[in-house]
Amino acid sequence: MTREDIEFTVEGTTIRGWFYPAAGTDGPTACVVAQHGLSAVKEMWLDHYAEAFQAAGLACVLYDHPGFGASDAVPGYPRQEIDPWQQIRFMQHAITYAQSRHEVDPERVGLWGSSYGGAHAIVVAATDRRVKAVVSQLMPVSGAAAFQQLVRIDRWAHIDELFAAEHAARFAGKEATTIPVATNEPDGEAALPTPETYRWFTETAAERAPSWRNEVTLLSMEYFRGYLPGAWLPLVSPTPLLMVVAPRDRLADGQQAIRAYETALHPKRLALVEGGHFDSYSGPGFEVASGHAVDWFVEHLRDV
Repeated sequence: MTREDIEFTVEGTTIRGWFYPAAGTDGPTACVVAQHGLSAVKEMWLDHYAEAFQAAGLACVLYDHPGFGASDAVPGYPRQEIDPWQQIRFMQHAITYAQSRHEVDPERVGLWGSSYGGAHAIVVAATDRRVKAVVSQLMPVSGAAAFQQLVRIDRWAHIDELFAAEHAARFAGKEATTIPVATNEPDGEAALPTPETYRWFTETAAERAPSWRNEVTLLSMEYFRGYLPGAWLPLVSPTPLLMVVAPRDRLADGQQAIRAYETALHPKRLALVEGGHFDSYSGPGFEVASGHAVDWFVEHLRDV
């Protein structure tokens, strides 16, 4: 499989990633724009998804969110800041970049996102009709609900105090406070304080993603708490929607995602996969999840 290092500059910052030309095709082809979840970088198994799309005759644009991995931060924002609405805007910029390439048919662009990126894919598909098909994998439906599941109730008031102090400090020009993405300490503070999160991120970073950093800004978690992507599900139609959900997912609540799927209108499909939140990135779980995504995009993009 071949790929090309790419970059594009918008809003004063440079976004970097990879372009995978479609295999076995001539002329402009359908293209999937893909990006990762909370704090993750493209090397964390998304190249395997891009290769699966490529082998199916689909081009793919895969990139790092602004301020993460190989991409620069937006001026005025610190690195490792996760602002969902900023990431949504840059997803739209990535669509524009894909449409600008001579290898891509601008009328056949699909959107794929996983975890937090899967949530963004829903919002973009609901608001940007350039998206002709969307796959949302393992999305958190409600940041508020996830926050309450991940943070002990006796910590809520203290965290509100931390957020308030951080706003004042940032306004005064101080550097952003950061917290770990994951921790192996049972009572340690982290954005995603679960043992499986720590194992997956640290093992994957050591194996294939040295640019990943185990930190995000503190305010990233306040933005997360206020983010309600599931509310956009009824607005995705008429864009074809595939939701890939792990019913046993305990990080992005799989049962909540199944219930939220019922609020979406047709055309839609629900694909259930085994395992937890991270099992769809490699091994048998990847084969199943990527197979569902490939079939959806081929049906709705490749032969249109």
